[in-house]
Amino acid sequence: MPVGDSMTIGSAGEHTWRYRMWQHLRATYAGPFRIVGPRETLYDKATESPDSYEYADPDFPRAHLAGWGEGWQHMVPLIGDAVRTHRADVLLVSLGLIDLGFYTNAVQTAANARAFVAEARAANPRIHLVLLPVIPNVRAESDAAFAAEVTAFNELLAKVAADLDEPRSPVLLASPPPAYDIHHDTYDGTHPNATGEHKIAEAFAEAMYQAWDLGEPYSA
Repeated sequence: MPVGDSMTIGSAGEHTWRYRMWQHLRATYAGPFRIVGPRETLYDKATESPDSYEYADPDFPRAHLAGWGEGWQHMVPLIGDAVRTHRADVLLVSLGLIDLGFYTNAVQTAANARAFVAEARAANPRIHLVLLPVIPNVRAESDAAFAAEVTAFNELLAKVAADLDEPRSPVLLASPPPAYDIHHDTYDGTHPNATGEHKIAEAFAEAMYQAWDLGEPYSA
């Protein structure tokens, strides 16, 4: 189950990194798998609503739990029911940028991440989680205080993963997407373009391959 904010739900006309991940798993993972989640749509900027099915390629399992403008604090009350209802075994989580930008500071956001893990485990005690650090966006280049909050949160997120990791329900911290450049891998300084989608998918895929031997190394 992909879980995230605007970078994960994507907007009308995009493939999304979810699509790139599905392509990768389909090509490299020998066992059966399903992409699950309570939502399927993209965000439509014209209507400012998450009601679009206009994927660049709609022929893939589009399920997710992601929302434009939603962060850790929004997902905490939703994740338990989503995991329980859709029988999720693995969560690929990319959250935090919107929290730090508008809702909570680094310490508060990390506390919400811990609450998220607790709610997911209450629904499935053997849930596996892969957490992606926040990718600083263009705002971090001109707002030093915001950049500092991003850095602080990523350090706290690493502690969350270390503290909560356990054999039956591992919590894996992915490495930041390799060579990610917001001036080349996004279309607006925040949201991924095609190369950015591949790099985010690669970050998740490489983490699962290296830690759990799931699939193979990522190839775009």
